[in-house]
Formats: sequence, structure tokens, C-alpha cells
Amino acid sequence: MLTSRTPTTRTRDTAVAACREAAHRIRMGVLVQGEAQGEGYVAQGLGAADILAVAYTHLLRLRPQDPDWPDRDRFLLSTGHYALLLYSALAEAGTIPVEELRTYAADGSRLPMSAMSTYTPGVEISGGSLGHGLGLAVGTALGQRLQARPSRTVVLFSDGELDEGSTWEAAMAASSHRTGDLLAFVDMNGMQADGPTREVLDVDDQVARWESFGWRATRVDGNDVGALVDVVGLAASRMTPVGVPQIVLCDTRLGAGVPMLESREKLHFMKIAEDEWPRCMRQLTEQHEGGRR
Repeated sequence: MLTSRTPTTRTRDTAVAACREAAHRIRMGVLVQGEAQGEGYVAQGLGAADILAVAYTHLLRLRPQDPDWPDRDRFLLSTGHYALLLYSALAEAGTIPVEELRTYAADGSRLPMSAMSTYTPGVEISGGSLGHGLGLAVGTALGQRLQARPSRTVVLFSDGELDEGSTWEAAMAASSHRTGDLLAFVDMNGMQADGPTREVLDVDDQVARWESFGWRATRVDGNDVGALVDVVGLAASRMTPVGVPQIVLCDTRLGAGVPMLESREKLHFMKIAEDEWPRCMRQLTEQHEGGRR
């Protein structure tokens, strides 16, 4: 996380290296939480870890020990079932203790299976009612503008939410009200609860569609940290209180970083055997260390 209005002036190579290390720790946190329950939306957490690593390491202006700081940037997680990913990012940022991740979804835990703002420091909205996140983000951006705060609004939602009419109503509102301090990420992982996204409702050429709605749109490999750093840096330089909203469509691999999970046929909600978790963590570490060489 940052303490300035725009991304850090570190060299690109340094920024990319820092984000890759953060992504690895975030992925490990996802596995730690999954192991605590033996199941969960682990594949999505692993797949979108690079997006949150870049957001929390290279973009967001936060005070980790003061999550209610009025001038903070707001990160909204529309896909509430990705909660274990957000919790891991918050632990990476220092808002919650890393050790607390082992309490995920346990009775009395501050980390429920679906993210809720009333439970967890640093969680801005209670997500999970899919199709609402972008509308909440537009309202948040407008609210910050009315209060003349320097805050930016960042939202992550899923390609399944592109099926929702409320998403497109919010898209029109954002461009109409010129919410230039709004940046959206879409996790284009190709899978939703009812099956492959293209088989449920084909999402066609999303860059052209978003541009037709008045947004500046980019599509990128969501597991390429270098590409994400470049796209986010450019997007941040364009963010102004009144301007063109921006969206980054991120093609991700479910289970990214853990080959045995990437290759599984059903990846929306995963049950992983007790003896498989150590192997998952070992593969994650091997993949990370291999990528350093």
C-alpha cells in the first residue's frame, strides 16, 4: 500500500518484484485459509491474487493500522465469495494479523466465508450479492467527490457479473456522472457457478462494449504481474475526480500458481483432501522459486 496520491516512483523492475513477492504471500494465505476449512473458493483466490497484489502494493493509498482513515482509497470486493483472497491481501497490507487467517470461517471469527464490512477491518462492503459491486463503487466515488476527498475507488468484480443488468446500469451511470476516480477490475476466469461463462451467456468483445459505454477499457493477462503494474500505473496517472472511468479486464487462470489445482476439471468451489494441502503449498513454493530464476 502507498502513502501518496499516485503509484510509487520506484523503478518498474523493483515494483514488479515487490508485487510478485506479495502475490506469492497472498496465495499462501489463501491456501492457509482453505486448509482451515478443507474447502472453499480457493481457485478464484489463487487466480486473482496478482490483481490484489498489484492493487495493495502498487496502487491503494491506505493506512493499514487505521482502516477507517477518511481519505483512504476504497477497495470494494463485489465477489464476496472471494473473501479469503481479500483477507490474505489485508494481512499482507498489515491490517489484520497473518496468524488470524487460520480462523477463516470458524465460529466467532472476524473472517466469515463471504466478506462482510461489519466483521472485518478493511472490508468496505458486504459483497456476494453479485451484480451490485459496480453500482456501490459508483456511489462511493460520487460520495467522495461531494466531500472533496482525494480518495479513489477501486472495485473488483467477476465475469459472471457481466451477465447482470445492474452492472450495465452502473456502467452508464459512471460514464454519465464522469467518475474519473473510479477504476474497475474484472476477474475474467471463464467460470461461474453454473458452468463456463461463455456457455452461460457469451460475454463477447468486452473491450469494445465498455468503450461503447463511455469507459476507457484495457484487457490484460491477469496473471502477468509486469503487465498489471504497467496498466495500473497508467490508469492511476489518468484518475481525476471528474473524468473517464476505467476498467481493466483481467484474464486469469483458476488455481494459478498450483499446477495440481489448475488442472482440475471443476474449479468453482473446491474440496481438497486433507493430505493434498501440503502438496499444494509445496507446488506453490516451487513455482514461485522457479519463477525467480
